[in-house]
Amino acid sequence: QLQLVESGGGLAQPGASLRLSCTASGASGTRWIYYAIGWFRQAPGKEREGIAAISNNGLDTMYTDAVKGRFSISRDNAKNTVILQMNNLKPEDTGVYYCAVVNHGTMQPRFDSWGQGTQVTVSS
Repeated sequence: QLQLVESGGGLAQPGASLRLSCTASGASGTRWIYYAIGWFRQAPGKEREGIAAISNNGLDTMYTDAVKGRFSISRDNAKNTVILQMNNLKPEDTGVYYCAVVNHGTMQPRFDSWGQGTQVTVSS
């Protein structure tokens, strides 16, 4: 089971951009290439939801409607990293962002295992 670490969150104004990173840590990195990865977020008072996912080879991506056209997911398998580029941020993008292994072709978490996440706050 991979151990994933999220980073890159912070405070941003509406319309600004942030770039989140999800990196596999420790010896588990050698299994990285077999897993599809998803990004999730949990807004205050709401349940965690999947917002983007990418296949193990990086060729297939999917997005929830709320972020489609503004967010972009990519991966660098040589660096065991998945990136979530977030553009044109909105206050409703505020929340804690997590990455996780997902079932291929879905935004369903494959394991019930979560890191600490990274906080994104969008406010003027």
